[in-house]
Amino acid sequence: MKLSVIVPTRNEAPNVQQLISRAAQACRHIDAELVFVDDSADNTRDVIAAAAAAEPMRIRVIRREAPAGGLSGAVVDGMRSSDAEFCMVMSGDLQHPPELIPALLAELEDNDADIVIASRYGAGCSGRGPSGSSGGGQNRGSGGAVATWSRRVISAGATRITLSLFPLRLRGCSDPMTGFFGLRRSAIECSALRPSGFKILLEILARHQLRVSEVPFMPGPRTAGKSKAGLGQGLRFLRQLGELRAGTAFLFAAVGAVGAMLNLLIMAFLLSNGTHFVAAAVVAAEVTIVSNFLMQENIVFGTLPHKANGLRTRFGQSFCFNNLEALARLPVLMLAVNVLNIDAVLAQAATLVAAFVVRYLYHSRIVYSAGSERTRGAPTELDSKALADGGGFARGRIRLRSLWGRGLGTRGLGAGHAGEGT
Repeated sequence: MKLSVIVPTRNEAPNVQQLISRAAQACRHIDAELVFVDDSADNTRDVIAAAAAAEPMRIRVIRREAPAGGLSGAVVDGMRSSDAEFCMVMSGDLQHPPELIPALLAELEDNDADIVIASRYGAGCSGRGPSGSSGGGQNRGSGGAVATWSRRVISAGATRITLSLFPLRLRGCSDPMTGFFGLRRSAIECSALRPSGFKILLEILARHQLRVSEVPFMPGPRTAGKSKAGLGQGLRFLRQLGELRAGTAFLFAAVGAVGAMLNLLIMAFLLSNGTHFVAAAVVAAEVTIVSNFLMQENIVFGTLPHKANGLRTRFGQSFCFNNLEALARLPVLMLAVNVLNIDAVLAQAATLVAAFVVRYLYHSRIVYSAGSERTRGAPTELDSKALADGGGFARGRIRLRSLWGRGLGTRGLGAGHAGEGT
């Protein structure tokens, strides 16, 4: 197969019928399939089934039992399931015009690019609103209210910041934030990705050295459904930037610095109220052990797709180790204060810094060690090819099979990945 068009969906029932119709028309001369990776709580899958029955194009639905990684994780699961030479990613809300698919594919093939990006800011595109498509595949439809002014400013600002942080990896890319792109699957290693949130393209570009090409486009309007963007996605994006730029150790150090400040503030407060320095150190340690674990879960290691240990086990391992480590530091603290006459808060700060490397190695190697993908619920594929024969989901004409059963190893998109173990 030449092309898999991957569409991550979450409650996009009002949009998928039109998307399927337009994608099938755009791909009528291409050996292509449409792959929906669906995390919906509405009837999106039912709408896909009904629309697929009327189209000759092969359409698959992957239902994820454990939708890890948000939209980015859905994209990676879709790419892992594909046997095609090329993969293309687009949204399910019709803001990415399916009519542009042939142009993106032609750019991949003709320019020998590893990845081609539909850019809102490239040459020939102002990035200020939608327009349509003609001849070269550039979409020129109407729709002046694609996004509010404030969202456009935020998006443009985030793009500029991202480009400045990754000047080498993003060379030749004007829009690393777009969700509309195509890639040569042999150029990507899924095992290198840590998907989280919306910005999967940035994750791919920052972790691979790729030949990038661009096709300008203007996004279309969302005519139905609700945007999934929000404060939570913004925080995940900031975490992603920090991890990609400086690594997990930097984020762990940042969390540790916040915890250390909290520890010292608590200790200083208790000392000012007459608490003995040993008791103050114990109370401060217990509070910050718990707060640090919560920050590690959500900021540092939250993007790990396959953790070997469950949440309770991770908390127990972290809590016990940090208490033992705090207990080991206590004699050092007492020596510094009672014998060397060092200020208690200053001595506490010195012991926290000294213990950083040990804490990081323990948490990264043991508490958050990577587990097999099989420890998660396996996504289930609903192959709707049979719908063309008049079958339907309700009639049991769909073939269900575990994606892991197809041998989708963590190596990802490289040639010959099918059949590899995890």
